[in-house]
Amino acid sequence: MLITCPECSKNISDKAVMCPNCGYPMKDIHQTSVRRTKAKRLPNGFGQISEIKGRKLRNPFRVIVTVGIGENGKPICKLLSPKGYFRTYNEAYQALMLYNTSDHTKDQNITFKELYDEWSEKYYRDLGSDSSVASHKTAWKYLSPLYSTKVADARIKDIKDVVESATRKINGRDREASANVKSNIKILLNLLYDYAIECDVVDKNIARSFNLSKNITKERSKVNKEHIPFTEAEKKLLWSHLGEDYVNIILIQCLTGFRPQELLELSTDDVDLEQNIIVGGMKTDSGRNRTVPIHSAIKSLVEEQYHLAKSKGSEKLFFKLEDGKPMSVFNYTARFKKVMKKYQLNPDHRPHDPRKDFVTEAKKYKMDEYALKRIVGHSIKDITERVYTERDTKWLQEEIEKIKVECK
Repeated sequence: MLITCPECSKNISDKAVMCPNCGYPMKDIHQTSVRRTKAKRLPNGFGQISEIKGRKLRNPFRVIVTVGIGENGKPICKLLSPKGYFRTYNEAYQALMLYNTSDHTKDQNITFKELYDEWSEKYYRDLGSDSSVASHKTAWKYLSPLYSTKVADARIKDIKDVVESATRKINGRDREASANVKSNIKILLNLLYDYAIECDVVDKNIARSFNLSKNITKERSKVNKEHIPFTEAEKKLLWSHLGEDYVNIILIQCLTGFRPQELLELSTDDVDLEQNIIVGGMKTDSGRNRTVPIHSAIKSLVEEQYHLAKSKGSEKLFFKLEDGKPMSVFNYTARFKKVMKKYQLNPDHRPHDPRKDFVTEAKKYKMDEYALKRIVGHSIKDITERVYTERDTKWLQEEIEKIKVECK
């Protein structure tokens, strides 16, 4: 007697164990022997195919694969990814066969460094924020204890200890990461484990399974307090010490509004003394490569810094005055704090405060709102201004000169 195959709709014998046309296992009295026969063909460690019964499912066949051996010697299994459920036994078997013929050994043995190199090549290319890239790269330097560790072998305690005790060598000395950097390290690990899951290296993001200790969280909340603009008395004091320590750099930052990282990334090629502008910036599309006019009060300071950088053979406009080497945000923060302490300025000032001071002064002297946003790199939502209005550097120069500066 002939019956219709539910898979390919062709007529087959009712005695057939499976459809000779499509391989579909027939659901009759022979079905048990069909599944048992096929199950015996799967070697140890090959994986499992099971049918979910009692429910009307479009894809009832589930595929489980072996991804390793646990400490107890038993296999570690997980659902096949990205698709683990199939309509027929044959489809499930083909997916399992494809999985086992692929090279998964490499994935299971991949180290954190190999994972980071692979992830960063893709992620950094598509990331719109330069400052985020810089943050991730800094965080990665503190993860050296994990570089050669297999990602699949790491445990929650291992990575938590690395984050909370994060240190690295700077000028030959061990330097512990700040609370903010430790937070960035954990963010980086979250992203790396997300990518590891996509690549079937692990099946769980253990970096998201723990929180930073309360001490780190408390320290970070103190650091992330509101920025403070300089008082008039503080700025007068800075102007009275031109040429000393790093005073000039701080004053230049106060009248350009650059973020610390943006300031330190500027090269001599970014300065156009003839047009009286500096082109730089990062973090967002609005902030990247923006035109910042040079205020007349700092024109001579910028010129002096430009020629000093040229004479020292430095590509960067700002550098360590002691040895002419590039200056990191960490270096700048240390020198900024020394200036605050030496001249008895508010000890709570931080390197981002000059940017806050610039915006505060711009609003105080009624600078055009759109000019201010263009200079500091904030997004402009008004489509008429952003897309249809052409602005030139002369207009920006006129607007920035609205800020009145007492140089003495």
